[in-house]
Amino acid sequence: MITHIVLYRLKDPTDENRAALVEKFLSMRGKIPMLRTIEAGTDVVRSERSYDVALVCTFDNVRGLDAYREHPVHLPIMEYVRGVVERSHSVDFESR
Repeated sequence: MITHIVLYRLKDPTDENRAALVEKFLSMRGKIPMLRTIEAGTDVVRSERSYDVALVCTFDNVRGLDAYREHPVHLPIMEYVRGVVERSHSVDFESR
Protein backbone atom coordinates (compact mmCIF):
# COMPACT_ATOMS: atom_id res chain seq x y z
CA MET A 1 0.00 0.00 0.00
CA ILE A 2 1.21 3.53 -0.82
CA THR A 3 0.41 6.43 1.49
CA HIS A 4 0.40 9.89 -0.09
CA ILE A 5 0.63 12.87 2.29
CA VAL A 6 0.58 16.50 1.19
CA LEU A 7 0.72 19.61 3.38
CA TYR A 8 -0.56 22.90 1.96
CA ARG A 9 0.07 26.50 2.96
CA LEU A 10 -2.60 28.77 1.50
CA LYS A 11 -2.09 32.22 0.03
CA ASP A 12 -5.03 33.50 2.10
CA PRO A 13 -5.51 31.10 5.03
CA THR A 14 -8.91 32.22 6.27
CA ASP A 15 -11.09 29.60 7.93
CA GLU A 16 -13.38 29.69 4.91
CA ASN A 17 -10.55 29.10 2.44
CA ARG A 18 -9.11 26.30 4.52
CA ALA A 19 -12.51 24.60 4.79
CA ALA A 20 -13.14 25.05 1.05
CA LEU A 21 -9.92 23.24 0.17
CA VAL A 22 -10.76 20.36 2.51
CA GLU A 23 -14.19 20.07 0.89
CA LYS A 24 -12.63 20.03 -2.59
CA PHE A 25 -10.37 17.16 -1.57
CA LEU A 26 -13.14 15.18 0.10
CA SER A 27 -15.36 15.62 -2.96
CA MET A 28 -13.14 13.02 -4.67
CA ARG A 29 -14.22 10.30 -2.21
CA GLY A 30 -15.83 7.40 -4.05
CA LYS A 31 -15.23 8.89 -7.51
CA ILE A 32 -11.70 7.62 -8.27
CA PRO A 33 -11.44 3.82 -8.25
CA MET A 34 -7.74 3.60 -7.38
CA LEU A 35 -8.12 6.01 -4.43
CA ARG A 36 -8.58 3.58 -1.52
CA THR A 37 -8.88 6.09 1.33
CA ILE A 38 -8.83 9.87 1.60
CA GLU A 39 -8.66 12.15 4.62
CA ALA A 40 -8.23 15.90 4.68
CA GLY A 41 -8.34 18.46 7.45
CA THR A 42 -7.22 21.84 8.67
CA ASP A 43 -4.45 22.41 11.18
CA VAL A 44 -5.78 23.01 14.69
CA VAL A 45 -2.53 24.18 16.32
CA ARG A 46 -1.76 27.02 13.87
CA SER A 47 1.84 27.41 14.99
CA GLU A 48 4.46 29.25 12.97
CA ARG A 49 5.70 25.99 11.46
CA SER A 50 2.23 24.59 10.74
CA TYR A 51 0.72 24.19 7.33
CA ASP A 52 -2.95 25.04 6.78
CA VAL A 53 -4.37 21.85 5.27
CA ALA A 54 -3.27 18.22 5.14
CA LEU A 55 -4.29 15.55 2.64
CA VAL A 56 -3.70 11.83 3.28
CA CYS A 57 -4.58 9.22 0.65
CA THR A 58 -3.83 5.56 0.18
CA PHE A 59 -3.42 3.50 -2.99
CA ASP A 60 -2.74 -0.18 -3.64
CA ASN A 61 0.53 0.62 -5.42
CA VAL A 62 2.51 3.32 -7.22
CA ARG A 63 0.60 2.63 -10.46
CA GLY A 64 -2.60 3.60 -8.65
CA LEU A 65 -1.01 6.83 -7.39
CA ASP A 66 0.19 7.64 -10.90
CA ALA A 67 -3.28 6.98 -12.37
CA TYR A 68 -4.88 9.18 -9.67
CA ARG A 69 -2.66 12.10 -10.66
CA GLU A 70 -4.11 11.99 -14.20
CA HIS A 71 -7.69 11.06 -13.32
CA PRO A 72 -10.34 13.46 -14.74
CA VAL A 73 -11.89 13.98 -11.27
CA HIS A 74 -8.50 14.91 -9.78
CA LEU A 75 -7.35 17.33 -12.50
CA PRO A 76 -9.83 20.19 -11.74
CA ILE A 77 -9.02 19.86 -8.04
CA MET A 78 -5.35 20.36 -8.82
CA GLU A 79 -6.18 23.39 -10.95
CA TYR A 80 -8.05 24.88 -7.97
CA VAL A 81 -5.10 24.07 -5.68
CA ARG A 82 -2.68 25.93 -7.97
CA GLY A 83 -4.78 29.06 -7.56
CA VAL A 84 -5.05 29.05 -3.76
CA VAL A 85 -1.87 27.39 -2.49
CA GLU A 86 1.32 29.30 -1.76
CA ARG A 87 3.45 26.23 -1.04
CA SER A 88 3.13 22.49 -0.53
CA HIS A 89 5.25 19.55 0.55
CA SER A 90 4.54 15.90 -0.05
CA VAL A 91 5.77 12.43 0.80
CA ASP A 92 4.75 9.12 -0.73
CA PHE A 93 5.78 6.00 1.14
CA GLU A 94 5.13 2.30 1.20
CA SER A 95 2.95 1.48 4.20
CA ARG A 96 3.78 -1.61 6.26
